[in-house]
Amino acid sequence: MVEAAYTGPVDITRRGKRKFVLMTADQYDRLRKAEDPRKVYAAGETPPEIAALFEAEAGRLSRGEGYDD
Repeated sequence: MVEAAYTGPVDITRRGKRKFVLMTADQYDRLRKAEDPRKVYAAGETPPEIAALFEAEAGRLSRGEGYDD
C-alpha cells in the first residue's frame, strides 16, 4: 500500500466502501496549498466545530456504527 502511494493516492476501503485515502506527504502538502474550496487542516489547526464533528464520527465508527451509511 505504501509503495502504491508513491504513484498516487490510494483508496482504503472497508466493506467495499471508500473510507480513507493514503498519500505521500508531498501530495498532502500540495493539496493543502492548492487554491481549492475544500479545506485540509493539520490536527492542531482544525477549527473546534470541525474537530467536534470529526470526534463524533470517529466515536460512531469505533462503536461499529456508520459503516453501512
